[in-house]
Amino acid sequence: MVLLRPLALLLALVVSELYCLSWFIDVSESQGPGATLQSFSFNCSPYIPTLELLHVQPPTTFFNPPSLTRWQGTYVGKMTLSSSARLDALTVNHYELQLRFTCGNQVTEGRLSVNVQRDPNRDQCAGRFASPAGEIIQVRETVTPRTPLYTLLLPGQGAQMNITSAQDPPYFPGPFSIDGQGQLWAPSQGLKGQAQKVFQLQILVTFGQGRSCRGMLTVKVLPVSSSQVSFPQQAQNITIPENLVPGSKVAQVHARGFDVRYEIVSPVPCRLFSIARVDGVVRTTAPLELAQAPDAAVTRLRVKAFERLRPWDSAELDFQVDVQSVNRWPPRCLPALLATQIPETTPVGTFVNTFTCTDPDSPGSTLDYQLLFHSPASASSLCLRDGVLEVNDTLDCDAPGACLQHTASILVLDSGQPPMTRQGRANQASSLTFKWLPAEVPVLVMVTPVNEFSPTCVSRTFRVREDARPHTLLGSVMGTDLDYPHDSIEYSISGEVHLLGPLDYEMQKSYRLTVLLTDHSQDQDPTCHRSGSCTITIEVEVPSRMTPLLVTDTEVFWQPEPWLTQVLQTSSKPTQALLLNSIQGTKGSIEGFVEAPRMETPQAPSSVMSLHHFDGRAQDSREFPFFQTILHLGPLSLQTSSQYLCLPPDIHYLLFP
Repeated sequence: MVLLRPLALLLALVVSELYCLSWFIDVSESQGPGATLQSFSFNCSPYIPTLELLHVQPPTTFFNPPSLTRWQGTYVGKMTLSSSARLDALTVNHYELQLRFTCGNQVTEGRLSVNVQRDPNRDQCAGRFASPAGEIIQVRETVTPRTPLYTLLLPGQGAQMNITSAQDPPYFPGPFSIDGQGQLWAPSQGLKGQAQKVFQLQILVTFGQGRSCRGMLTVKVLPVSSSQVSFPQQAQNITIPENLVPGSKVAQVHARGFDVRYEIVSPVPCRLFSIARVDGVVRTTAPLELAQAPDAAVTRLRVKAFERLRPWDSAELDFQVDVQSVNRWPPRCLPALLATQIPETTPVGTFVNTFTCTDPDSPGSTLDYQLLFHSPASASSLCLRDGVLEVNDTLDCDAPGACLQHTASILVLDSGQPPMTRQGRANQASSLTFKWLPAEVPVLVMVTPVNEFSPTCVSRTFRVREDARPHTLLGSVMGTDLDYPHDSIEYSISGEVHLLGPLDYEMQKSYRLTVLLTDHSQDQDPTCHRSGSCTITIEVEVPSRMTPLLVTDTEVFWQPEPWLTQVLQTSSKPTQALLLNSIQGTKGSIEGFVEAPRMETPQAPSSVMSLHHFDGRAQDSREFPFFQTILHLGPLSLQTSSQYLCLPPDIHYLLFP
C-alpha cells in the first residue's frame, strides 16, 4: 500500500528504491486478524520518522496502527488487520485510511484506499444475522398472513435456507417460512393473539458441497394500540421559492396520538428535505437552485406518524412540495455595452449590432426588450427587433446638426418563469409576489458623414473691353455642394476671374476657361474628395466708337494799343454799350460749355483814355476786357467762335489765342 499524492511528494525525497507500492490495495474478505495488508519502506536520515493512522472511514476497529521498524538503514512500515477484523464485502467493500508521515520537520498526510473483494470460496452469513445476538425484527400482531416480514442478505446465489429451531405448535399459530430468496414469511394463520411473544428462529444457509453458515433471527410480536394514530389534515401541495437556505422551514405536520413520532418514509433517502422526529417540522436540507438541480422542482413526500412505544400504531400522509424559481438576478447581456459607428448611407434594415442576454434564474426563458433614447430624445433612425439593433430610417448628415451621436439604452426585462420579486417568499404556503427585474445595456451609435455629392457650378460668360487694365475683376464663379458643411469647396482656378495681361481684340476675340471645384471636410475619411467643373467664356470688346474732339471756345480779350486810347476816348457811349452788349451776348451763348469771367467795362482813367497822353507803359489788364480759350475733350461737335461773337464791323479787335 502507499500514501496518496500529497504523501507521494514526500516519498519522492525519502522513499528508498523499494518504492514500488500502489495507492490503492485490494484485500480479500477472507483475510483474518493479524494479516499484513502491505509493507513499504522509507529513507529518513538522520531523523527518526513516525507513521500514524489518524482515522478510518467508515469508522471501524478492523485496522491496527501502522508499525515502523528500522531495517538495513531504512524504515519499513506495515499495515495489519486487528483482532476484531471481520471483513465482509457485502457489508462494507471500501475503506479510506488517513495516514500521517513525519520526518524531522516534514509532515505530510495522505489517504490509503482499501477495497474489500468478495471471496467466492468463503461461505459466510452477512450482517447482524450472523452476529452472536442475531437480527431482531418487530411485527404487529395484525400483520397480514403470508406477507414478507424480513429479507436475509445472501452471500451468493443458489443457497438454500431452512429454519432449524423448534416451533412448538401449542404456543405457535403456525410455522414461519423462508424461501430461497431469503424472504421470511408470516405464518399462514397470522399472528393474532401472539402479542408480546418473542420467536427465535435459527436459520441454516447451505451453499452446496458441504459448505454452510448459520444465523439467528428474533421476531417480536407487538400488540395493536387502542389509540389510533391519524392525520387530521388531508394531502396538500406546498409551494416554496428556490432561494430557501438549508434548514429553512417548509411545513409542519401534526398527527393525533400519544407520544407521536415522525419520519419520512418516501423517498428514502430524502436528499432535499427532513422532518423533525418530535414536532413534525419539515425543513430543507440542501440548496434548491433549479438551475443546478432541476429535479428539485417537484418532490412527493410521504410522512409516517407513529407512537414511540408502539411503532406499529402509525399513519401516513402524502403531500407534494413544489419549488419555484426566484427572480433574484437581472438578465446578463454580452456585450455589456454596444458602441459602434455607421456611415450615413447605411440602408434601412441593416444590422447595427447584436447582443445576447440570458436570465441566470431561468435559463432559456423569454426576455422582453425595450429601446430608450436619450439623445436625441425622440429619434426614429434606430429600432430594436428581436434583440437586434437595426437602422430604422434614412440617415442624413447633410443638414446642420443632423449627423448626431445617438445615445440610448436597451432595457432587458425577464419574466422570471414565474416572475417573482428579488426576495420572493412563500406566504401561507402558496402566495407569491411578482415583479420584473431589468438589465440595462448602454448604446452609443455614431453616424459618420459620407461625401455623397460632387460640387457643381454654372457656366458663365464675361465681357471685357480690350483696353481693360491688368488685374481688372472680370467676374466670379460660385460653386455649390449638397454635402455638409455646404459649399466647402476649393477652386482651381480661383472663384474670382481677374485679367492678368493686355487684351487685343484683333488677335483673339474670346477665351474659354475651365474652373475645377474640389470639396473637402465632408467625409469620415479625410482623403475622400469629389470634384466638378464648369466653363467660363470671356469675350473681348472697340473700345467706344465715339472719337474725342478738340473744341475751342474763344472769349473776348481786349487790351487796346496806346494809339487806340484816343479813339476809345472819343467814341460815343452808344458804341461802348453796343460793344458791351455784344460781349455779354457771347457769354450767354456759350453757357454750359465754358465758364467765362464777367466782362465789365470800367471807367478808364483820363490818362489812359487819352491817346495824346499815352506814354507807352503797360496797363493793368484787369482794367480791360479780354478773350480766354478753353479746350473740351468729349463727344461734342462745336462750331467756330465766330458764331458766338457779333462784333461791330466798324471796330477792329485783337484776338489772342
